[in-house]
Amino acid sequence: MKRELRSPDGTVVASEVEMADSVWSRFCGLMMRKEFPKGHALVLSPCSSIHMFFMRFPIDVAFVNRDGKILHALNSIRPWRASRMVFHAVAAIELPAGTMKELGIGRGDTITLHEDS
Repeated sequence: MKRELRSPDGTVVASEVEMADSVWSRFCGLMMRKEFPKGHALVLSPCSSIHMFFMRFPIDVAFVNRDGKILHALNSIRPWRASRMVFHAVAAIELPAGTMKELGIGRGDTITLHEDS
């Protein structure tokens, strides 16, 4: 199944989307990975905060509600940091650092997941 993240105007935010929806996959997230290629995303669900322990690179993070509206955005959060808890967030979308700035998306914008069989 192919998954994409898109903004409301149809802009592809990520063309390769991995889901982390178990306790273990959410805990591991991107830890210990050597890279996070452009065009990729990791969606942690449910999730209202993240940590960057054992990470090797900075990332962008968008905390979204059920409608995909970005409630809180972190740009280029560095390793060994942690986010605050974001109330009403149901998922955290992790993207390569600089993605949100490059696409001009942030708090208040909407990101939706599209799945093709």
